[in-house]
Amino acid sequence: MNGLERPGPPVVIVGGLHAEARRATVARLLADVPGSVVLHHDLATATEGTVVRTVRDATGVLSAGEAPLVNDCACCALREDLVPELVRLAEAGGTPLAVVELWDSVEPKAMAEVVTAGGFTVTGVITAVDPALVLPYLGNGDDLAEGGLAAAATDQRTVADTFARQLEYAPVLALAESLPGSPEADDEDRELLAQLHPTALKVPVGPGAAIAAPAAPAAPAAPARPSALARAALAGFDVEAAAAAQHPACALLPAEADAHGVTTLVWHRRRPFHPGRLYAALEDLTCAAARSRGRFWLADKADTLLHWDAAGGALCVEGAGPWLASLPDAAWDLIPPVRRAAAALDWHPEHGDRCQHLVFTSPGLDRDGLARLLESCLLTDAEYAAGRAAWERLPSGFDTLLEV
Repeated sequence: MNGLERPGPPVVIVGGLHAEARRATVARLLADVPGSVVLHHDLATATEGTVVRTVRDATGVLSAGEAPLVNDCACCALREDLVPELVRLAEAGGTPLAVVELWDSVEPKAMAEVVTAGGFTVTGVITAVDPALVLPYLGNGDDLAEGGLAAAATDQRTVADTFARQLEYAPVLALAESLPGSPEADDEDRELLAQLHPTALKVPVGPGAAIAAPAAPAAPAAPARPSALARAALAGFDVEAAAAAQHPACALLPAEADAHGVTTLVWHRRRPFHPGRLYAALEDLTCAAARSRGRFWLADKADTLLHWDAAGGALCVEGAGPWLASLPDAAWDLIPPVRRAAAALDWHPEHGDRCQHLVFTSPGLDRDGLARLLESCLLTDAEYAAGRAAWERLPSGFDTLLEV
């Protein structure tokens, strides 16, 4: 709790680019947890210099106001305004649950950390999803700005990568199917969602989803059992563990799977990539799957753990710090335990935690062709035998990509 704990209602964060699914999820929480209150900051007015804040309950809007942009950034304004609003809600008392409904492209990780740093307890993070829209959104490489969804003038995120992070951060997915105007989800849609985030608790909401039964009219009556969504909202959430689960060095990546036309390939090797051959194959590798992610090792950058993050036909590659094998023993005491544990599970006598661990998930995945392409990018036996001094002299196409 960062050493500062405020008395106040538990906070659940509900986000997601699927706006109708998000609204259905929030409406269900208001119905399932009587007396709950929703805080929402609408960033659509950011071009006019303000963010519109509303506070409402099941009966309607309780208050509304505007927050000015901070450093020309709508998300910054949200951060500055959210905690004071939670403080006012706490001081008023009587609220069993504060629902923070994020605007479309706002990512839950940053907001969960803001709320926790402000001294409040985040008891749940939920991403609302329409299963029929998962593949279209993962395949959408448009910039958020093109759809009026950018959170700041400098926002360069795409629809696909934003949606992927929203989906994979939350431990709970609220599935809103059969929404007006939305296509019907099929088995492939549901399987894609299951393989992208196999550990998530998936809770149905929207038309056809059961809600908590009302208490019997006779007194004394046993209280109704909370709905699955309400239980998920109050189950508890560890901000630090959630952040660690997204770090490429210790992320809990999906496992091998193949069902309903959707395949997940887990590719794990102990030999470094040839930087030139891998760079030449990037476009084909990036377009091979709807979603791919993981960590990898380049022969000419043997000490740097590299992060692979691809969606919507676009790839982001960035350094994620050193491989632990490259650090002196004394530095290990400064490494978080979860990172050390992940390295220990993957430790190799010669290379330590250095490895290739990439995961590709997609309908219609050419598993064999993809595996052959990846294998062709590794060092050959002769290149490998030449040793690290020779590897470091290999020409690299990654210097520009990594802004070295």
